[in-house]
Amino acid sequence: MTEGLGLYPGYLDAPAQSALLSAIRHALSNAPLYRPSMPGSGKEFSVRMSNCGPLGWVSDRTGYRYQDHHPDTKQAWPEMPPALLKLWQDLAGYPHPPEACLINWYEPGARMGLHRDQDEAAREAPVVSISLGGRGLFRIGGPKRRDPTRSVWLSSGDVVILAGSARQCYHGIDRIDPTPASPLVVPGRLNLTLRRVTQPPR
Repeated sequence: MTEGLGLYPGYLDAPAQSALLSAIRHALSNAPLYRPSMPGSGKEFSVRMSNCGPLGWVSDRTGYRYQDHHPDTKQAWPEMPPALLKLWQDLAGYPHPPEACLINWYEPGARMGLHRDQDEAAREAPVVSISLGGRGLFRIGGPKRRDPTRSVWLSSGDVVILAGSARQCYHGIDRIDPTPASPLVVPGRLNLTLRRVTQPPR
């Protein structure tokens, strides 16, 4: 197993999943999902996104970055749900709170190509990922794009942590199981990715 890769199948039980979904829906009512585009080409992602927390990750023709407001509404991102802050505190093994929760909505047919999380100054902090709804086929390799990869299905309530060496590994979502799954009643998958962005004060 890759050093620093943590897999927590079924970490959130059904009531916790439903409560978290309700909190995310509330956040999305203030920061609606939008479709980002690739730097340079402007090609749209197959995934729709939003954020909550002090900062949010965005992508458009000008590049990848974190900013403090929604790119369409220009309003500040909504607060991060307390349940996510508690989950980070329990699992991340990092003394400072996350600053961004990227909300990815995968409809059937959507995917996320292999990538590394490299836009954060605090790269010693882990990346914590929570799955809600339909299963997603998660693939992880090594620090080079052409390194061998392995795949695992992630189900609703599963948590993945990328820390240590795993924090620098390429990873992505190859496909989504179109079968509706708790707590969602429609096909698709929500992925919540918690990150610390800035270096904490010394």
